[in-house]
Amino acid sequence: MSEHEADVHGHCDTRFAAVRTAFGENFRARGELGAAVTVTVDGETVVDLWGGWADAARTRPWERDTLVNVWSTSKGPVVLCAHILADRGLLDFDAPVAAYWPEFAAAGKEKILVRHLLSHRSGLCGLREPHSLADLYDWELTTRRLAAMEPWWEPGTRSGYHAMTYGFLVGEVVRRVSGLLPGAFLERETGPLGIDFTIGLPEKEAGRAAELVHPPTASSSEQAAIFSQLTPAALAALANPLVGATEANSPAWRAAEIPAANGHGTARAVAALYGIFAGRGAHAGHRVLSAEAAELAREGQGGCRDLVLGAGLAHDTEIGLGLWLSGPNGSYGPNPRAFGHDGFGGSCGLADPEAGVSLGYVMNRMGPHIADDPRKTALIDALYSAL
Repeated sequence: MSEHEADVHGHCDTRFAAVRTAFGENFRARGELGAAVTVTVDGETVVDLWGGWADAARTRPWERDTLVNVWSTSKGPVVLCAHILADRGLLDFDAPVAAYWPEFAAAGKEKILVRHLLSHRSGLCGLREPHSLADLYDWELTTRRLAAMEPWWEPGTRSGYHAMTYGFLVGEVVRRVSGLLPGAFLERETGPLGIDFTIGLPEKEAGRAAELVHPPTASSSEQAAIFSQLTPAALAALANPLVGATEANSPAWRAAEIPAANGHGTARAVAALYGIFAGRGAHAGHRVLSAEAAELAREGQGGCRDLVLGAGLAHDTEIGLGLWLSGPNGSYGPNPRAFGHDGFGGSCGLADPEAGVSLGYVMNRMGPHIADDPRKTALIDALYSAL
């Protein structure tokens, strides 16, 4: 097998042969190292493929049950936790965050609503004070600093991507309401369904984990030019602290609770979790959410040029109550009301209730993109060409 080829394993219904072709092309033409993709239609798995290598040295083949850190694709499961609580009448998205987390009212934040956290509109995209990697691993310290800080902009008026803080903000509300951190809550709710996804990575599963590989690295001068274009809020969101593949491969990262960024799972698990939304709240015959609650996840909160990602995007975006709408740019296929989430470097989860489709794509060689990686786009285009 040459460096640009990979044995592809698994199954793919004949109707979706284009997805298998695109998956193979990702290895041949788009620099894939190891990856997996799963597609469900009306709850049935029609594509379940994997291939390549789980490590940079190409000594470990990617297996059916290989796990990998999916970065911000983790946010979809965190959103699911919040919607489960709301569906049970335990959480009101129109209530002030401080109703559940009293300390959060500091620094003029007493009117910030739970929906503002879910839709990246709280103005708390990143901490104002320096926050080290060790600090990030400390749940109590991170949430305490978020509760004390002043927003970067007027909450509720614009979205600004909360890259790392999202999981602590929504997650602390989940903890205040349920008594459980998001990882434990997700395990309680979806573990019995056989969904192979965790926040962080239990030490006993380390042998199944793929090694993340850095995206192409910009030179020091190129990095300086990029950072010089960012606003203070964007710098806080994306570089306080700055993390990448090296950090995500460490035992400390895997042991921490970072719900916005350190979910670990298979493509099958990602497709299942986003498939709960695609299935209007149902998974494999189990009712996880009411149909109304599943629909609420894509209730648009207003389109705008994102205050954090705006410089790197050529278009406005719109976030629902937790997930990004495909919109006119088609990030999640041609249905503008399809929705999902991308992970730094390439991974994604997609839900399209109208088509009854979910997709999970995971990989270990990170690309330079925060969203809309060409490998993901090729798979989604192939999927919709077959529908």
